[in-house]
Amino acid sequence: MGFFDKIKKAVLGEKSEQVEIKEEIVEIEETPQIEEPAEQVVEAVVEVTEEMISEPIKVEEEMAFETTEIKAEEPEQVESEVSVEEPIVEEVQPVVEEAPIQEEVVVEQPKVEEETTVEKYDKGLEKSRKTFGQFMNNLFSNFRMVDDEFFEELEEALIRADVGFETAMRISDELQEEVKLKNVKKQSDVQNTIIEKLVEIYDAEGADENNELNIQTDGPTIILFVGVNGVGKTTSIGKLAHRYKQDGKKVLLAAADTFRAGAIDQLAVWGERAGVDVVKHAAGSDPAAVVFDAVEKTKKENYDILLVDTAGRLQNKVHLMKELEKMKRIIEREYPSAPHEVLLVVDATTGQNAMVQAKEFKDTTDVTGIVLSKLDGTAKGGMVLAIRNELHLPVKLVGLGERITDLEDFDPNQFVYGLFKDLMEMYED
Repeated sequence: MGFFDKIKKAVLGEKSEQVEIKEEIVEIEETPQIEEPAEQVVEAVVEVTEEMISEPIKVEEEMAFETTEIKAEEPEQVESEVSVEEPIVEEVQPVVEEAPIQEEVVVEQPKVEEETTVEKYDKGLEKSRKTFGQFMNNLFSNFRMVDDEFFEELEEALIRADVGFETAMRISDELQEEVKLKNVKKQSDVQNTIIEKLVEIYDAEGADENNELNIQTDGPTIILFVGVNGVGKTTSIGKLAHRYKQDGKKVLLAAADTFRAGAIDQLAVWGERAGVDVVKHAAGSDPAAVVFDAVEKTKKENYDILLVDTAGRLQNKVHLMKELEKMKRIIEREYPSAPHEVLLVVDATTGQNAMVQAKEFKDTTDVTGIVLSKLDGTAKGGMVLAIRNELHLPVKLVGLGERITDLEDFDPNQFVYGLFKDLMEMYED
């Protein structure tokens, strides 16, 4: 209750609407099939049967296998007739004798539909949610009194949850002031205050944050992706390309990570999966040349979205910075306001190492937002708090699964609810 009402209303309200829509889909799909086609098939079978009666054919029925074996005096002629007419006989069985099978297919259809955004966040943050619940239980398992030792354990627990050192210290300091002010002594009151502080600090740091991608309406949108090898950069590009393709956009990919031949091949595979075009050169070629060709193609063929995969070599920051600047200059010649986003992809499973990478890239280039990949594969969802509170960079996209549809826009309300849902329910009780 209280400060959670707004979040719960935004999240659960959306969920209820999606459930209603899903129910309507099920009702439509369960509409009985029109019987007219079945009657036409039966009439066709009757005609075939009458033709067969006119010839000296013997029929032996094998009930165990529900099949009909036909023998004739002239096998060659009969076989040719049976091979043509047999599919019609097979069509009768599902309609007349095995109608329940059709009903099962209709009932099972909703299961293969895409999960709602609420369900994806709930499932993707399951490990992180359990971790936060566990650290709260461990923290209070030896609870005796709110003293200096308690706050030291609190700081260590928050750091282990990857909320970041600065955030952990801030929560601890503010909590101490709150405890003194309210004279909090009960375990439940202290626990509730910790949850409040986590959410309040997270919400306060993102007051002026824009988590939406800067999509253009009067021309193509050009997005650069940066990040070290192995963080899921190329995969994130492929998933985003698939989404825009499904939205009816004309999408182009540029394989500008020419440092690795594997990166070029991987992006080509994702382009094929998403059904979009890819501009690529040979491995070792100039990345800027790839970008130049991609920009020219975007302009001439009126593409809506251009996604550029770049190399992520932090070993030589000067070289990387020059490379990215060269790409930007080429893009700006045709589209002065581009690139419209420079997205840094970091692997959520790497914890504090991801924070180090984010700081390095932020110092190297003008990063406009974060793509947090593999969030479903880690128990450290506190990474989002650390990125927001310490780097002051907005998280734009999150990877919540391995499917091509599991890259979602970052929704602060969905994230907070997915991460603290169990603790919120405990707080309300």
